[in-house]
Amino acid sequence: MPPVIFAGLFMTLWCWKCTMLILFQNLIIYNPFMPPNARSMLISDFARQCGGVEWREERIESLDRTEIALCVSEISARGAARSGSTASPTPVYILYFQGNASSLPPRLPDVSWVLRRIRDGDESIHCTTVCLSYRGYWTSHDRPSEKGIDKDAVAALQWISELHRGRNAASQLPEPVVVLWGQSIGCGFATNLAARSDSNATTLDINALVLETPFTNTRAMLKAIYPQRWLPYQYLWPFLRTQLDSWQNLGAIAQRQTRCLPEVYIVEAAKDELVPQDHGATLEKRCTDVGLTVQRRKVRAALHNDVSVRQEGKQALAESILSAIGNATRASKQPYDSGLYRAAGRACIYADAMAKDQSQMGGGAGTAVYRCGQAILASPAKRNGPGVRCTATMFVAHLRV
Repeated sequence: MPPVIFAGLFMTLWCWKCTMLILFQNLIIYNPFMPPNARSMLISDFARQCGGVEWREERIESLDRTEIALCVSEISARGAARSGSTASPTPVYILYFQGNASSLPPRLPDVSWVLRRIRDGDESIHCTTVCLSYRGYWTSHDRPSEKGIDKDAVAALQWISELHRGRNAASQLPEPVVVLWGQSIGCGFATNLAARSDSNATTLDINALVLETPFTNTRAMLKAIYPQRWLPYQYLWPFLRTQLDSWQNLGAIAQRQTRCLPEVYIVEAAKDELVPQDHGATLEKRCTDVGLTVQRRKVRAALHNDVSVRQEGKQALAESILSAIGNATRASKQPYDSGLYRAAGRACIYADAMAKDQSQMGGGAGTAVYRCGQAILASPAKRNGPGVRCTATMFVAHLRV
């Protein structure tokens, strides 16, 4: 074969593969048909493996009126019943985001194990877990896409908010605790939701993010999966329709001027064959840099999909959620110092102006105040209430100039 024809065929194949990757990228990222019977599975098929945790299917409409499915479970507080106390249990809401393949029913046994451990670890809570079936997955309608699933996530959080509002109207409940738990690509949707949540979307504050085997963003994953420089794939990132940029989202979350910023818990697989080992460390550093409280754990000998299957991994997930619940409950019992928060805001504005005016004030002023905020955030005082914690967070998040 003449070299010119060979080179032409090679370039044609090269361009064809690039085009197919761009056109059908959603079919590569989202796999709702794996295994082949994934969309026909039933909750009842796995009921015996859930260890007494009962699940039900709920149908809701997404923001664009697409019909989506939820798997919902309720675990009641046992401590109050044993002690005869009339105090209302703390309402806890866990919103779960699955990985990119299969459907929700086969995941319920492992999620149920974590929920039983949470119930045993804190008997003063009433835990409602809502597992979101993305559009195009299981019995949800339409096709999966990042923009569409983001709408589904907001709709699910709104559904939880309405559920809590109805319960709170019937009996005055303690401050609720909301935890977003994502696995693999679900971490991206969890951080997407936390970054965009505001008072218009829901009345609930997000208290914690539990990120199971997270990655920084899909651009970094594209480079990790196709590291060879001679292959075209890693250079096609400008055409990505799914970003799932948790690194960027963490910065947006820290910039939100809410009363209390969410804690972040990262649970990694020590032998992850898909996500590079440095992604978890990068996200941990990002949290520290922007002023978010973060904990990172590794599950020994676990592959990417093994964390919620292995005993050690399920234990790590349960302990992370229990820690988030405990911290949020203690913080809600502390008085909110609005004066301190306003004073911190004024200090941030003043120090920000000093740091920007390098010629007149010098660069040391803003840096000194920024370091002061870092010291507050790193001290035990941050656990004394949301006022102190938000003060420190504002220092750190708003003085990075």
